[in-house]
Amino acid sequence: MLTTTKKSVDKTDTKKQTNLFKDFDPAEDKILRIIDNDGKVINKELMPDLDDETIIQAYKHMLYFRTADQMAVSYQRQGRMYTFPPCMGHEAIHAASGMNMRDQDWLAPAFREVGIMLLKGVTMKEIFLYYMGNEEGSNYKKANHVLPISISIGSQFLHATGIGYSVKYQKKDELVFTSIGDGGTSEGDFSEALNFAGIWKVPVIYTIQNNQYAISVPVRNQTNSVNLAIKSYAFGLPGIKVDGNDFFAMYAIYKAAAEYAKAGNGAVLIEALTYRKGAHTTSDDPTKYRTKEEELEWDKTDPIIRLKKYMDEKGIWKENEEELIEKYKLEVDKQFEEAENEAAYKLDDVFQHMYVDMPEDLKRQKSDYEQFLTWKESRK
Repeated sequence: MLTTTKKSVDKTDTKKQTNLFKDFDPAEDKILRIIDNDGKVINKELMPDLDDETIIQAYKHMLYFRTADQMAVSYQRQGRMYTFPPCMGHEAIHAASGMNMRDQDWLAPAFREVGIMLLKGVTMKEIFLYYMGNEEGSNYKKANHVLPISISIGSQFLHATGIGYSVKYQKKDELVFTSIGDGGTSEGDFSEALNFAGIWKVPVIYTIQNNQYAISVPVRNQTNSVNLAIKSYAFGLPGIKVDGNDFFAMYAIYKAAAEYAKAGNGAVLIEALTYRKGAHTTSDDPTKYRTKEEELEWDKTDPIIRLKKYMDEKGIWKENEEELIEKYKLEVDKQFEEAENEAAYKLDDVFQHMYVDMPEDLKRQKSDYEQFLTWKESRK
C-alpha cells in the first residue's frame, strides 16, 4: 500500500533546485511556497515535474496517514493503547520526505514521524505495538535503516549526525533524514548535532517541523530569531524556511537537499512551517493554550485539502474518496487487531539489549520488577 514508486518521474533541473537555498534566504524571512491555499500554482518555475500518477500516489499516502492517525487516537481513547502523539497536519512533510528517501537511506525519527516511517517500510502494526508498550514495536521486520522512535527530545539529531559521520567515513551512498519539533530547537542536542554536522559536512537532512507549539509553549517563546531556519547560519549550513503544508514545496526542497548532500556538500537544515491540528499527545488539551479562531485560520492551509484542490483543478483525481478511506480503515483496524493479539514480549527483552554485559544497576532493576510481577500475580 505505502510503497513509493522508484521510477524516474521527477525531471526537475537539479542546479535550479539547489539554488533554492540561496533564493530563499532565511535572514530575509523568505518562505518557499509553490501552491497557495486554493491549490493554485504561484511559483510555476519551481514546480517539480511530477507525473499525475505520482501526485495521486502522494495524495493517497497523505490520506492514509490521516486516517491511521485519527484511528490511533480513537483506539487510545477507548483505553486500548497508551499515550499517542497525533501527526494530523504534518502529512505533506511526511509524504514529501518519505518519497525522496531510498531504501539505503537512514531515518532517525522522533515521535511525530509516523508517515515517514510508513513510507520507509515500518508497519502500523509495529507502531501500534510500540504504543502498547510492546518491545516488538521497535523491531522493524521490513524497514531498512530505521532507528527506533526517540522520545528524549533532540537525541535523534545526535544519532543522525553520528550515522552521517560513519556514512561519510565509509564512503557509502547513503543519506540520513531526521526531524525535530520547534521546541526541540531549544535543546542542547540540537545545537551540538548541527555544530558537528557543519564541521564534518555529514550527508544529513535535518528538518524542523515547526508546528507552532512545544506542548503548550508557542514558538515565539522558544526563540528571538526571525525564524528557525536562520539557526543554520551559526553552524555554516544552508537553511531554508518552507511552507510545510505545501506538498510540492516540500517535495522540491527534499529533492534539492538530497542532491546537495549526495554531491558531498554536507548537511542542510529545513524549517517546515506547519500546524499541529491535534493535541501534542493524547494526554494534552490544546484548548487550554490556543484559540478556536487560530485553529480555524490554520485550517485554511490544510495540506490534504490544498493538494486535493490542485488535483481537482487539473482533473486528475477520479477515485471515490469515501470508498478509499473505508478501505484504509479496514486495513488499519486489521493491523491494530493483530497488534492487540500479539504475544506478550519476554521480560528479558526489556533489559538484555542495552549492554553487552548487563551492569549491576540493571540487574537490580530486573530483579525488583520480577518481584513486583510475582506480587501482582499473587493478588489475583
